[in-house]
Amino acid sequence: MTAPFDPAAVIAEFIDAVAPYNPQPDAPPVALLGVRTALGDETFAMSDHVIRAMCRALASYRDPEDRGECVGCGGRHLDENLHCMDCGRLHGILGQVIADHARRVAASGDGNAPSGPA
Repeated sequence: MTAPFDPAAVIAEFIDAVAPYNPQPDAPPVALLGVRTALGDETFAMSDHVIRAMCRALASYRDPEDRGECVGCGGRHLDENLHCMDCGRLHGILGQVIADHARRVAASGDGNAPSGPA
């Protein structure tokens, strides 16, 4: 990616990367994409090949922040420890251990965990 971040340059870079593989390089564009940024305005002629490449790229993209969906509230904001930032639920093995321990403490009725193996 280009630095400093320039959205129009990123689009131009993507088009340049896929254009050599277009089986119909002389076909008319199927869309015009306009990008307006603080750096100015750019317009890109988009071929069918480029649009399809964008669709494939989007379909295979996985955001590094995607840690799944909260089973409690359905939120998509799990931190790196699988703690839901929306409802506070913990997920994964750590979350299960903490939830099991909380249930044992609650079942004991006195605020202390029962003795014995966890």
